[in-house]
Amino acid sequence: MNDIVLWICALGPVLIAEGLLARYEVLAYSAGWRDPVTELPDGVPYARGAAPDSPPAAYLVYLDGIGKRRFRDTRDGGQLVKAVLAGAPELRVLGQVQPYSPLADPLADRPVWAWLRRHVGLLLFLHNVMQVFVAADHRYRPLYNRAVGSQIATQLRLAGYEPDSGVPVVLLSYSGGAQVATGAIDELHTQLRAPLVVITLGGFHNGANDLTHATHVYQLTSAGDRIERVGTWIFPQRWSLFRRSGWNRALRAGRITVHRLDPATHLGPRSYISPDTRLPDGRTYLDRTTDTVIGIVRAHHGTPTTTDRPLP
Repeated sequence: MNDIVLWICALGPVLIAEGLLARYEVLAYSAGWRDPVTELPDGVPYARGAAPDSPPAAYLVYLDGIGKRRFRDTRDGGQLVKAVLAGAPELRVLGQVQPYSPLADPLADRPVWAWLRRHVGLLLFLHNVMQVFVAADHRYRPLYNRAVGSQIATQLRLAGYEPDSGVPVVLLSYSGGAQVATGAIDELHTQLRAPLVVITLGGFHNGANDLTHATHVYQLTSAGDRIERVGTWIFPQRWSLFRRSGWNRALRAGRITVHRLDPATHLGPRSYISPDTRLPDGRTYLDRTTDTVIGIVRAHHGTPTTTDRPLP
């Protein structure tokens, strides 16, 4: 019992400090105190996949989970991006967007955080967790949505996207990235006027964002995903009682399709993007998720799927 009290006493001030720091970025963006980062480090391309000299079939923006803290992909997210690129070379894929930084400033590149990463690595995850809740907070949500939506639009333009071109933009989000993906829709519609498709993978989001300008939303989920299920419990806008929330209006309009990826879990050796655990048909969980994502994207840009395996 004494150990629990000590942990609470130690973490309490840390969580308060994290909450204040998380709000600082969105306020700094809205006040114009700092300009968002647009240039990428040497060796990091604005997009991978289809050549930029001809219009790709679609642009796919990957919004990673709370482990995202640099321009490069996380280990698990990187496996999914590589698998999608290998299976759908007609796409241009962006993985550098910083969903937990309204200023597009990678957490791992900041001197203080670099020190913390070596000594108290858990704090980096706490920072991104707090950013998800800031993005969901009704007081900050419009500013956060505009900031990250503008970041995505800028990165798409730098990757060769032409506004009004009609080329689909797919927002593939994992875990807390779903809060950012659903929030970025309005700003992307305003700036790019693109067909927008949202895919949430174990999506942790509050359901409050307006999905009117999304062509369709695909929810990739599993009964074994406890973290996503927590999100449906703690955010009232996900409850059927709140009929006017963005999520529930989209559900009633038939613009949300659910793909079951049972029995995958949110994290661990049986996660959606596990390259080791196999299904009865011989595919890994990563294979199945990749097949599902590619099938959805190709259904929207008209390219026949190359796999003879049906979508889940």
